[in-house]
Amino acid sequence: NRLITKVLNPGDVFVFPVGLIHFQFNIGNTKAVAFAGLSSQNPGVITIANAVFGSNPPINPDVLTKAFQLDKNIVTYLQSKFWWDNN
Repeated sequence: NRLITKVLNPGDVFVFPVGLIHFQFNIGNTKAVAFAGLSSQNPGVITIANAVFGSNPPINPDVLTKAFQLDKNIVTYLQSKFWWDNN
């Protein structure tokens, strides 16, 4: 339940560590393109709500509001709740 962020520039590559929930968010003012290849021999189980709303540091509520199409007050409420560790 940790938030890891990385700003990518044209030509950069980022590999998500095994077992982490991931998302992309375009912080720029122009269109972005991403190529993703997903594969796993042992995907395991990750409780998405815990990882997303219980991350440390917290994911910006504006990002979650847009991603889940929720009211910002609901996102803030969910982030304030106790979340179980995924491990």
